[in-house]
Order: sequence, then C-alpha cells, then structure tokens
Amino acid sequence: MTLPAFAEPLGGRLPSIADRHVANQLRSVIAATATGDATLRVMEAGGRTPTEITLTPGMSELLMEMLRHIGSGHAVTFVPIGELLTTQQAADLLNVSRPHLISLLERGPIPHHRVGRHRRIRAQDIFAYKAQRDAGRSEALDALAAEDADLL
Repeated sequence: MTLPAFAEPLGGRLPSIADRHVANQLRSVIAATATGDATLRVMEAGGRTPTEITLTPGMSELLMEMLRHIGSGHAVTFVPIGELLTTQQAADLLNVSRPHLISLLERGPIPHHRVGRHRRIRAQDIFAYKAQRDAGRSEALDALAAEDADLL
C-alpha cells in the first residue's frame, strides 16, 4: 500500500508492546481529565522544567482516538483535509482498486481535476464520498435487518 500524501510512518514500524502500553496509559490520563480543558506537564529531553500544555476537549478527543488505535497495535496515518491526492492514494483511503476509483471519478460522484494527464482528488472529497457511501451501506443493512425481522 502506498502512503497518503505527507504520511510519515512512526519509526517505520507498527507500535511495539511498550508503545502500546504508553499509548494506553496516556489515553487513560487524558480521558480522566477530558471533561474540561486538560493541562499536561511535559518534560522535554534534557529539560529541567516541565512545559505545560492545555488540551481543549476537541484536542483531547482527537488524541484519545489516535492513542486508541496505537494502543490496539494499529498503524496510524494522518492526511490533511485540503491535501491533493493521487488516484492511488485516494484508492488506498477508500480501500478500493485504482481502476475502480478511476471509474468512480469518470462517473462523477467524486470531484477531481487533472494536472496534465494525472487526476488529483482533494482529501476532503474522498472523506465526504466515504461517509456518504458508508451511510448508504448502513441504511441498506438496516433495511435488510428489518425485512429479516418481518420473516421471523
């Protein structure tokens, strides 16, 4: 799998057991103070005095979500919303093949533009399409479950 634009693997590896443990500990600390602004004291390497960082509830939620994935041993990739993606990067985010993505682009549900012969897609358009696709799938699954319940 190719890495999305500006993706930087954390150390080029999956989180170690120690990384997972630290992520789970930090997530617990942030969760305990997530009701309001959380203030963390961070010691910089070689520093003598801690630096205080105040986390807003939104930032706390974002960090806890990231730490939840790392704590579970999953790799994490960040994609800036305004980033222009190649067709391969966009296909990887949607978990589809590149040829399938290109057919979607040509049918029109995902806006894109061309740079020379190459197509570029905004990350926010990929995320919007993915949310719409997932909502449609959820509705279809709910309808099937309702039909199945009627048969029982």
